[in-house]
Amino acid sequence: MAGAFGNVVREQRIKSGLAQEKLALLAGIERAHLGKIERGESLPTLPLILRLSNILEVKAADLIAQMEQRLDQLGRDSP
Repeated sequence: MAGAFGNVVREQRIKSGLAQEKLALLAGIERAHLGKIERGESLPTLPLILRLSNILEVKAADLIAQMEQRLDQLGRDSP
């Protein structure tokens, strides 16, 4: 699950034209923490998901829906 969410965040960040360091700065977190999220090593808290979605100009629900689609494509049930 964490990997699917991290991939979605990374893709949205790239679409937005933001460097990882810039997104982390705007979100108020360390770049290393954002890197862990994007690599699927860490799941962000709900407040952080909301901040990231706001910065990326996408609804948090859309980030979650994209993650669920990824999980479905991989043949895993989304929790």
